[in-house]
Amino acid sequence: MKNEAINQPATVAEVTAAFYRYEQALVSNDIAVLDELFWHDERTVRLGAGENLYGIEAIRAFRAARPSAGLNRRLQNTVITTFGDDFAVCSTEFTRVGSEKIGRQQQTWVKLPVGWRIVAAQVSLMG
Repeated sequence: MKNEAINQPATVAEVTAAFYRYEQALVSNDIAVLDELFWHDERTVRLGAGENLYGIEAIRAFRAARPSAGLNRRLQNTVITTFGDDFAVCSTEFTRVGSEKIGRQQQTWVKLPVGWRIVAAQVSLMG
């Protein structure tokens, strides 16, 4: 892949909008948007801080059962890198009020016919 295909401004803008739409849905527990932004496929993977979820149905069940309190967080060191016009990786750290731990989140996004979707995600906590 040629360097010119990495971080094309229009693609970065699209992915950034999708990433922050996901973040807003996460902290407000908007399950419909969270579900929309994950690829609806059994091959979707979300490795969480305390759970490993394989397939959209497992991800949906996790979201439905998760408490909706204490979801606010502050992002830092967010890096969004796009490759071509249909693939991106979004990495960020986060902190929550009342916790000393630093969380890490990484998402792989692919532009499908229905739009940008997360096909793989990982969340972990340091310390």
